[in-house]
Amino acid sequence: MTTDFLFPKIADCSYVSCYCEENVWKLCEQVKRTRPEELSKCYAVFVSNEGRTVPLWRQKAGRGDDQVVIWDYHVFFMHNPSPNRCLVFDLDTTLPFPTYFHKYVTETFRSDLALRPEHHRFFRVIPADTYLIEFSSDRRHMRRPDGSWIKPPPSYPPILSNTNMHCLGDFICMSPGKGPGAVYGLSEFVQNFYKSPNVMAQNNK
Repeated sequence: MTTDFLFPKIADCSYVSCYCEENVWKLCEQVKRTRPEELSKCYAVFVSNEGRTVPLWRQKAGRGDDQVVIWDYHVFFMHNPSPNRCLVFDLDTTLPFPTYFHKYVTETFRSDLALRPEHHRFFRVIPADTYLIEFSSDRRHMRRPDGSWIKPPPSYPPILSNTNMHCLGDFICMSPGKGPGAVYGLSEFVQNFYKSPNVMAQNNK
């Protein structure tokens, strides 16, 4: 794998546990600041479903040998610099940082065939520049009814758009036609962002 990564070291990335949506926003911000020519090739990807119960493997918070965890939603960063190359940067995975798209999807999501329909994963793919402009969260989802924090928040102020409205739910929602970006099922997601080198070589003949 080439070493020309957008983020050379995971330790250099902004990270707070359980605030994956903000961690990815910070990655987008870092690309805009340091590698603006690549921003149009980057995406924020939300994973969830109607019941907000999505199993993911190879997660730092996971249990057992397979490190599986069920999240209400998860967010990771994706860089698609060329038609036959796509990298995933997930700050919560035990896989390498970054990981090639096919390896990440295969090991993190496996297949929907062995899962109950209520656990099928859907993906909202949002261009990084759109995410930087439209994402807005006052972190209310991380507060208990008494106002205390479920998990300590980042030290920087909440990320708020020009409207100052909390819109995290619009990003987690997997209803097509609602919210920013495009929504895919697992197979559609793979079809749109993965092409094997052999297929690309045949297309280029």
